Amino acid sequence: MKAIRLIVGLLLVVSVVVYLVAVYARAPKQRRFPAWGWVGLAILGGAEALLFARFRWVAIYFTPIAWTGYLLLIDAAIFSLRGESRLAGAPREFLKLAFWSVPLWLIFEAYNLRLENWTYVGLPANPVLQAVGYIWSFATIWPAILETADFLAALRPLPERAARPVALGPSGHLSLILLGLVMVTVPVLAPKSLGQYLFGAVWVGFALLLDPLNYFARQRSLLGDLEAGRRTTFYSLLGSGWVCGVLWEFWNYWAAAQWHYVFPILQGWKIFEMPLSGYLGFPPFAVECFVMYEFLGTLRRQLRVSKYDSG
Repeated sequence: MKAIRLIVGLLLVVSVVVYLVAVYARAPKQRRFPAWGWVGLAILGGAEALLFARFRWVAIYFTPIAWTGYLLLIDAAIFSLRGESRLAGAPREFLKLAFWSVPLWLIFEAYNLRLENWTYVGLPANPVLQAVGYIWSFATIWPAILETADFLAALRPLPERAARPVALGPSGHLSLILLGLVMVTVPVLAPKSLGQYLFGAVWVGFALLLDPLNYFARQRSLLGDLEAGRRTTFYSLLGSGWVCGVLWEFWNYWAAAQWHYVFPILQGWKIFEMPLSGYLGFPPFAVECFVMYEFLGTLRRQLRVSKYDSG
């Protein structure tokens, strides 16, 4: 049974990679594929080779190494499609994104202390080396989600056609905020035996809670996009969550230092280390990553305005 699940997982990874390569190959390009993309591809290939050669430190840090190579590769693909990318046009903003990715992910780690949905194994005994692995890995999460969403959006060379606007109104926005608040608080307030089943609410709750606040502050929001009839960002984020989720689980499965899921749902039905139902959480998590990072920007702008007004 385990061998069958592994074959299914490998077929899933191959189908995702083949699809992405195929649609990229057919898409019109604005620039030549840049050098940092080839570096990223070399990192990925070299890491895979050294992993299967059982090179210890590559095996331990395989997940962040692979994602570092992936980020260089996907950013280069975006550059060739658009003529611009996060690394090429705003490297400082990219580094800020990687920096903030760490504390943002630690929010979910804090939930996990209570709900115990995953655990880490195979880490080096030295706490400094552990910290390097944690920080390096966590710093790739938000860049991976947003870069992949940029890539999927860049595959659409024509201007976005306006869809039917969706306007919720103030009462609808308030309802989303209240629902989001319930979803991020109930899992930790409920008995632990029940809360372990509710982690999925956390993958959605912050998006519902924070996106209306971004909207009210007149900052970038998915609600604002829906009102304007724009869907590309939302759909690109959902696709990004799926792509990144599959790659996260694939690369994690082969690494020496990895995470194991221990939540009490479908543990006998795993694809790599993730129970089958868990893959449903990756698309909404990508939406949440976008909303949480935009909310950081909203807070920074509001703080600057307050400081200016008080001065």
